[in-house]
Amino acid sequence: MQDQHLQRPRFTSRVVPVIVLTDAKQAVPLAHALLEGGIDVMEITLRSDVALDAIEAVAKAVPQMHLGAGTVTRASDVPRVIDAGARFALSPGCTDALVDAMRATGLPFIPGVMTPGEVMHARDQGFTLMKLFPAQQAGGIGMLKALGAPIPDVSFCPTGGVSPDNLRDFMALPNVAMAGGSWLTPADALRDGDWARITKLAREATALAQGQ
Repeated sequence: MQDQHLQRPRFTSRVVPVIVLTDAKQAVPLAHALLEGGIDVMEITLRSDVALDAIEAVAKAVPQMHLGAGTVTRASDVPRVIDAGARFALSPGCTDALVDAMRATGLPFIPGVMTPGEVMHARDQGFTLMKLFPAQQAGGIGMLKALGAPIPDVSFCPTGGVSPDNLRDFMALPNVAMAGGSWLTPADALRDGDWARITKLAREATALAQGQ
């Protein structure tokens, strides 16, 4: 049987909102706004002091949301995000210590990679879905095309520089499973509680990801 930490998260959306919150009270209405727009996954990053509280709030109030913890960079982060209720984790990179922690706890994990060597190392550890980060700085669409030929059994979630202007082009690549981006949750919309705007952005992103 495949290790649980190697299993892919089971959400259906091909767009993963990358979220930085400044107020944990924003988390639950944000989750509902994304769901209404057709997105059933959210990555709440550990880039703020309220991240764990926000994850816990969504886990309790919106169980239908596939909740990921992002910016997980240390092994010590892993039990904290599990206790908060995260159902999977993502990282901008990949270390042996982080993989060991994921394996020990069984939390599904999408490791970050930037170079062919990092892709091959993560594949040797059993991963077939990886986060290309930062995607644009790593070469963007050109890099993904180049990786697809020698390493065809790996798929990616490019994150960093993905936008509505290029989302459709990223999604057209056969080795792109999904893409992450922060444009779906603008800071001013979060601050103002403009959930209708976020639902609209989610709907637009979902349509683009489907090639519409």
